[in-house]
Amino acid sequence: MTYTKEHLKQMLADMGIRPDDTLLIHSSMKAIGDVEGGADTVLDAWMEYLSEGLLLLPTHTWKQMGPEHRVFDPETEPSCVGILTELFRKRPGVVRSLHPTHSMAAFGRRSREYVKGEENLNTPCGPGGCFARLEEEKAKILLLGVGHARNTFIHAVEESIDVPERLTAEPEEFFIKMADGSRMRRPMYRHYNRKNAHISEDFPKLERAFYENGAAKQVKFGDADCILCDAAKTAEVVRRVLSHEINCIIDRDVIPEEWWKING
Repeated sequence: MTYTKEHLKQMLADMGIRPDDTLLIHSSMKAIGDVEGGADTVLDAWMEYLSEGLLLLPTHTWKQMGPEHRVFDPETEPSCVGILTELFRKRPGVVRSLHPTHSMAAFGRRSREYVKGEENLNTPCGPGGCFARLEEEKAKILLLGVGHARNTFIHAVEESIDVPERLTAEPEEFFIKMADGSRMRRPMYRHYNRKNAHISEDFPKLERAFYENGAAKQVKFGDADCILCDAAKTAEVVRRVLSHEINCIIDRDVIPEEWWKING
């Protein structure tokens, strides 16, 4: 089947997403299937449907930022997390945060206000940043053709309760190119764990807990199998589990069911 813009907008409505929602989308364009007009049609559908809301896409640059590349220019630095995010950040009316490794692009209601201040963070998903604010916004998170290994919000929840062994011992020095052409120095801690270089690969261990606590549900967008998450409920489940053993997501192969059962 070839999907049109109207097909895609109807699928958002069928998920229970409202036009005035705050919605963060982690995406795989390939997973959606054949779309009339390609990636631009997908973006048109999202931006038009959320006409009264706030659309957020990650425009991360952690993959290329490092010792050989220390200056983050929000106008030109490409996103490393997919074609949809790269095209989105270049669109008229979209604003991008100034986080050197985990920037966010936003469109719609209060977009400029939402991304403001990320240049002052010194961790990937720190308190007060775009990812942390998803909880207070009562936002929805759509994992489109991807799983919880791409759910960056869980990092923000871990930072909010200071889970140990998640960050480098020392910050790495970066510079942010500001609108006036000056460079702002920004030392930044990076994600790091001695057991797992890619911490988020362990997040799918919580998938059943999210489903059974009403924090997530399975949905479809085009051909893509997706997970629609409630940010506040997701945070509640993560905190409940980690209250039993703060490093269990990495340390345990299986999370004990009684730790996340509502009456457990």
